[in-house]
Amino acid sequence: MTPAPPNAGGDLFAANLTGALLAVASSAFIGVSFIVKKKGLRRAGAAGTRAGVGGYGYLLEPLWWVGMVTMLIGEIANFVAYMFAPAVLVTPLGALSIIVSAVLAHFILNEKLQRMGVLGCVLCIVGSTVIILHAPEEETPSSVVQIWHLATQPAFLCYAASALAISLILMLHCAPRYGQTNIVVYVGICSVIGSLTVMSIKAVGIAIKLTIEGINQAGYFQTWLFATVSATCIIIQLVYLNKALDTFNTAVVSPIYYAMFTSLTILASAIMFKDWSGQSISSIASEICGFLTVLTGTVVLHSTREHDPTLSSDLYTPLPPIYWHIQGNGETGGKQKEDDLLSGDFITVVRQDYFV
Repeated sequence: MTPAPPNAGGDLFAANLTGALLAVASSAFIGVSFIVKKKGLRRAGAAGTRAGVGGYGYLLEPLWWVGMVTMLIGEIANFVAYMFAPAVLVTPLGALSIIVSAVLAHFILNEKLQRMGVLGCVLCIVGSTVIILHAPEEETPSSVVQIWHLATQPAFLCYAASALAISLILMLHCAPRYGQTNIVVYVGICSVIGSLTVMSIKAVGIAIKLTIEGINQAGYFQTWLFATVSATCIIIQLVYLNKALDTFNTAVVSPIYYAMFTSLTILASAIMFKDWSGQSISSIASEICGFLTVLTGTVVLHSTREHDPTLSSDLYTPLPPIYWHIQGNGETGGKQKEDDLLSGDFITVVRQDYFV
């Protein structure tokens, strides 16, 4: 994007401030939604098949839907924020949702927050402040056709093709094999697809803003194409985010998701919208340092939290073994003498799913 003319500086700063405030509100709602959805997933998992292993019982759990509505409110605020401010500013502020979820998880989910975790929260806040102060001032494109031109640049097409290829490999090959043991699989899918979600949502948001201002964008097929891409990517993100939340500790999912999603989104935005075009080296360096500070805070916060076991204890905890003595005359007896346990004519019966 071309830099703004000097007389537009005040308007661009006001737009950035509006976007930043909306992003902070969005983080608060999304942070709360993580906790509410986690409790809903736990309830649904206790009554049936867990989401982490392909179950969809959470769709009948009211608490999960409360979390979804809360997340929807946060995402709407985030959506509107992209209308006013560049992704380089809005996306890193998502770290504040980690602070909200970490504090609430401490009191509600009994996922303990240590003193170093508090330091991590402070680092996130400091880094976010630095990013806000040095965020680029981005001019709004004049039409969705201009955004389409940015999206069809060779550089961004290469990024989009790579993102789709990586996502397909993770979903079709890695998820069935390693999804239950490696958090990077589910979170990686959310993050890679999420970077494309942000680009398409920003395009739709700008189209809506221009239409409200009197420049109708509904007649362009690009508007509907961006909307279709946004809806598809959001659905994929929700499915795999639910799997990640149900399988791993919230304190693990949140910071890793933030780090991967934010890094990829900043990269995608820099390629497509050229957010750093016209900025000084010092401003760009300050933004990078602010992001690294936030990233450090998320790592510190993650490293001081308790981890949930990856697997469900009610499924994989073996029942007490039952020993059957096969006697020579074909009769069975129920003796469990200690010295007989080494005998070859004993059969140990445990639950079948213990071996799955």
